[in-house]
Amino acid sequence: MSAKSQHNNILLAIIGFVTVVVIVGVIGFFAFTREAEVIQGQVEVGEYRVSSKVPGRILEIRVKEGDFVKVGDTLAILDAPEVRAKMEQAQSAQDAASALELKAQNGAREEQIRGAYNVLQQAKAGLEIAEKSYGRVQRLFDEGVLSAQKRDEVYAQYKAMEAQMKAAQSQYDMAVNGARREDKLAAAAQVGRAKGAVQEVSSYVNETVQIAQMEGEVMDIYPKQGELVGTGSPIMTIAVMKDLWGTFNVREDQLNDMKVGTTFTAFVPAFNKDIKMKVYYMKDQGSYAVWKATKSNGQYDLKTFEVKARPVDKFEGLRPGMSLIIKD
Repeated sequence: MSAKSQHNNILLAIIGFVTVVVIVGVIGFFAFTREAEVIQGQVEVGEYRVSSKVPGRILEIRVKEGDFVKVGDTLAILDAPEVRAKMEQAQSAQDAASALELKAQNGAREEQIRGAYNVLQQAKAGLEIAEKSYGRVQRLFDEGVLSAQKRDEVYAQYKAMEAQMKAAQSQYDMAVNGARREDKLAAAAQVGRAKGAVQEVSSYVNETVQIAQMEGEVMDIYPKQGELVGTGSPIMTIAVMKDLWGTFNVREDQLNDMKVGTTFTAFVPAFNKDIKMKVYYMKDQGSYAVWKATKSNGQYDLKTFEVKARPVDKFEGLRPGMSLIIKD
């Protein structure tokens, strides 16, 4: 073999070796280069459900899904005939209790007072006659004209008329003064009880008209007009658009310096923009399903934390369900 051939073979071997080294290096670079890990979350929103304390039939729904409502806006009207019937009963009971209280406060009727007064005057006249008769009989007894028995009979009549006058006086005083203080207090208590019942039923009547307690957007409406809803059954869901936050499931080896009070930047694909967010809540998921073994022999596991963060500045157009991306 000539020297030229040997030289070409050596050159080819060197080129082949270098090529293999380059290929292995490229493969190793791509195999062992760590790709940037992506943490994906989504926008959440505070919600409250509109429901009624009383069962009824949906008479009218004043809003539709997607409407923005303000505090005090009428959302739905229910028909509850049972509640109206209870209101009539409660009002009738209040009227009856008020009448009894008025009777206790006013006392006896004017005719009764006049009748008691006439009886009293009659008793006073009888007592006056009996007293004069007794005086005359006593003088005759002192003179020895009448017997002691006759004097005692007239004295007994005098005392009987005196007792009768006192009884008439009591009846007249009772008619003038009216009911006893205890009876008046009892009547007033009955009125208070009846008023409480009316107020209770009034609160149920108010429940037949559902109004917005907070401003927000109508997300879901469950029953249709004419359907029956039970006590506490949800009628619709209102999203409080002022209360937006992002929720992320972050493995603990990805937390880095993330803690409550720190800020980070998230990417919003819907707007192709970044948003600055501040962490306000962190809690481990506590479920084995979100653990990850760091080694095949399972020396220890990595837990996943739920991280919640709110936008630092107002971000127009942000909607619940939109994706949020954190690039590690």
